[in-house]
Amino acid sequence: MNTMRTEVWEAEHVIETAAPAGVIWDLFRNVSAWPRWQHEIDKVALHGPFAAGSRVSIAAPGQPSLQSRLVEVRENAGYLAELSFGGVRVFTDHRIEPAANGRTRVVFSVEAFGPACDEIGPAVTACLPATLRSLAETAERSS
Repeated sequence: MNTMRTEVWEAEHVIETAAPAGVIWDLFRNVSAWPRWQHEIDKVALHGPFAAGSRVSIAAPGQPSLQSRLVEVRENAGYLAELSFGGVRVFTDHRIEPAANGRTRVVFSVEAFGPACDEIGPAVTACLPATLRSLAETAERSS
């Protein structure tokens, strides 16, 4: 009998914008500019190209840097990143999709696995609605 329990936590946040998909994609791949629209981070560095396997160092104000890994990068469609800490693995899928009337849909889908993921997941994703609004506003100003 298997007594191990797999712990999983999931969330998804969505926004639609008038900005074209290409503008959203440019904001995604310009990692050094992420703090312009991700106000919860103040330091970020891409180690390698914006491609699967590269690492991204991310730090919130007053916090130590965390290492994320780009798992999958889909040009003009989004990317999947993995962050591991404290026995928890967090996957965030950043998708760009067509929406009605020539608009663009941006989806941040998050899955957390491991002990205390039901506590860590909400803490990690609490800022996502504001981040998506800021991303959409930045993209619309850039278009």
